[in-house]
Amino acid sequence: MTGRRAPVLPPSLRQWLGLIVALATLVVVVIGVLYAGHDQPGRVDRWIVEPTADSVRPPWRRVALALDFLGEPVGSAMLVGAVVVGCLLLRLPRAAVFVVAGVGMAVGTATLLKHLVGRTIHGDGNLSYPSGHTAFFTSLALVVALPATGRLGLGRMPGTLFVLAAALVGGGAMGWAQVALGAHYPTDVLGGWCTALAVVPATGWLVDRTADQLANAARPERR
Repeated sequence: MTGRRAPVLPPSLRQWLGLIVALATLVVVVIGVLYAGHDQPGRVDRWIVEPTADSVRPPWRRVALALDFLGEPVGSAMLVGAVVVGCLLLRLPRAAVFVVAGVGMAVGTATLLKHLVGRTIHGDGNLSYPSGHTAFFTSLALVVALPATGRLGLGRMPGTLFVLAAALVGGGAMGWAQVALGAHYPTDVLGGWCTALAVVPATGWLVDRTADQLANAARPERR
């Protein structure tokens, strides 16, 4: 299949990704229910966050601040724009659409969940669950890794491991920054990571299905 019509969600990974979507959704829901309306860290959060929150020192603090900036509107727009341009230069318009749709859906879902769950941090009304920064960085890693898996021709197990590794690196880096800067609890970060894992593959399936339907509709009927 040509690059223009290559699926963004590799067919060989769809079964495993379906299981991952289900598990990630379950984690997001369970943590959200446990901490709905809370304004204090949980037991796991206290174990991790108390010695590290807002205590990171240079040069690592500068690294954390730089990562945090990349999750802000200006930084995230720059990253998404760069990836979209890269896809267009490689003549992968479907992948470019997936980048925008996947990241947008993940961040939008995280924002909606924040208002539904109502968990806050620092007692000043800042909604914290799930972490939108972590959802963004994880989703960006996924929208790059999933099409790349298909392009590289990776099999089911190597491809799944590659995608999960990319999500872990992206989400782990941003999650560390958010906890280190005291912006989120560790469970907020886990929720943001799982939000991206739940939303992005489903968005990829929808992008592929819509693109294939449009392509089939545009074909002239054979007589």
